[in-house]
Amino acid sequence: MIRLGKVHSVETCGTLDGPGIRYVIFFQGCPLRCQYCHNPDTWKCNGGNKVTVDELMDDINKYKSFMKFSGGGVTASGGEPLLQHGFLEELFKRCKEEGIHTALDTSGCIMIPETKKVIEYTDLVILDIKAYNDDKYKEVTRASVAPTLEFAKYLANINKPMWIRYVLVPGLTDDFNEIKELALFLSKLKNIKRVEILPFHKMGEYKWEELGYEYKLGDTEVPTDEVIEKAKKIFKESKLNII
Repeated sequence: MIRLGKVHSVETCGTLDGPGIRYVIFFQGCPLRCQYCHNPDTWKCNGGNKVTVDELMDDINKYKSFMKFSGGGVTASGGEPLLQHGFLEELFKRCKEEGIHTALDTSGCIMIPETKKVIEYTDLVILDIKAYNDDKYKEVTRASVAPTLEFAKYLANINKPMWIRYVLVPGLTDDFNEIKELALFLSKLKNIKRVEILPFHKMGEYKWEELGYEYKLGDTEVPTDEVIEKAKKIFKESKLNII
């Protein structure tokens, strides 16, 4: 039986989701409901386009030379790619057979035995941590932060290379005391290669309106340079490589 995956879209020459030039696959389906999500059209699991691993690999291999010479590869993003862990495991296994670097962009909210098999074929995990305090995380995502923190610890225990992403949203995730707590937690994990602060933007707001969802951050401004630099300084003081 041929396994099918549900893909929202692909970006064939991405440069923001891992090292080098990357083939980025945005998987359909996500259990979180982040207030600042710019891809709310990936939330529903019954959407997207059905594809096989062979179909994806045929397209991926068209860009293999770009990946090779730039130090790039394939990135699974979303949505939450680990919702389709079986399909993703198969895809990443094929990528490794082809000598293609693999990166997993995830919220880490799904930690079950089967997802560990995906990690075996993953070269880099890009972990999005939405907040550190559980109440704040629930406000941002409607879910608990506990699985994400356990996921981070697991990756540290197996020494899997990891990048951390943190979205800085004025009035929501810019509490410097909480950022200090997160930085302290991350400083104890020795597999983190970099921490990236992503300033809040509203480029996906129109999607919320088209889908009929309430967008609570319509009046929220982008963070100032001063706030961004202060947040970066906190991570730097914890000896983390901040971008």
